[in-house]
Amino acid sequence: MSNELAHDFSPLIKIYKDGRIERLTGTTTLPASLDPQTGVESKDVVISKEPALSARLYLPTKSTTNSPNKKLPLLVYIHGGGFVVEHASSPIYHNYLNALVAETNIVAVSVEYRLAPEHSLPAAYDDAWGSLKWVASHSDGKGSEDWLNRHADFQRVFIAGDSAGANIAHNVGLRVGSEGLGGVKPKGIVLVHPYFGGSEAIGAEQALPPVVREYMVGLWRLAYPSTSGSDDPLFNPGKDPKLSELGCEKVLVCVAEKDALKDRGWHYSEVLKKSGWKGAVDVIESKGENHVFHLFNPTCDNAVALLKKMVSFIN
Repeated sequence: MSNELAHDFSPLIKIYKDGRIERLTGTTTLPASLDPQTGVESKDVVISKEPALSARLYLPTKSTTNSPNKKLPLLVYIHGGGFVVEHASSPIYHNYLNALVAETNIVAVSVEYRLAPEHSLPAAYDDAWGSLKWVASHSDGKGSEDWLNRHADFQRVFIAGDSAGANIAHNVGLRVGSEGLGGVKPKGIVLVHPYFGGSEAIGAEQALPPVVREYMVGLWRLAYPSTSGSDDPLFNPGKDPKLSELGCEKVLVCVAEKDALKDRGWHYSEVLKKSGWKGAVDVIESKGENHVFHLFNPTCDNAVALLKKMVSFIN
């Protein structure tokens, strides 16, 4: 066994020259359950066997027990982790979805997508798209999953993700705009600390140490070896001629003041406005905070404020 490194993307992942992959985070999981604190019930469902595609569903049981016939907004959530780590069942995402579902009173589908480098992009994009199409197949009330048939309001569908998951959410949203989703039109998309890039440094990126920019671009190339580079429209939406086709009515972009990706979020909102897209875009900046702080410190004031902003965006 060789300990010679081919790629070191600590604190996420290390890849050794003999092909061994060591994930440094995001490997622990929690089972689906009824969460006693929030009253949110979750369960895992298989969407397809080939490719192996699954999701974790969340239901606010207090609400569905008291008003069994009331339809609730539906959120398709895509987790982050640089395309290389984490799962829908990771503790930080499981706990976050429980809190979000309880607070917002929604049904949620948390997508389990294939990870790079074993499954290079566009695998994750395809998995998220497949999951969204599966969700949409319930819009006539005759899909394979009872929770969605009975409780989801397909006039109020939202897509959200953080970091790499926000990148996926945006790109899936574009696909909705260009291909359609069987009559389901998502109302809004939430991008939390989106993982975007570009060959040209913007804003405070110019002051970043070169090693930080190299890390962000290198991780993208690791996840997507056949990419055209930093200005690939999948990574730099400002270079996408089809940006105006984004398939929703409104977008909420969340950025954090101390996050190296902050200016990418602001830049996204600017290029989206200029693209000719007909929707409304709003940006919220969390002062003094770092990348995905709300997952690691969900009870801090800024995390609570961010959650409330998402609640009002969805409701």
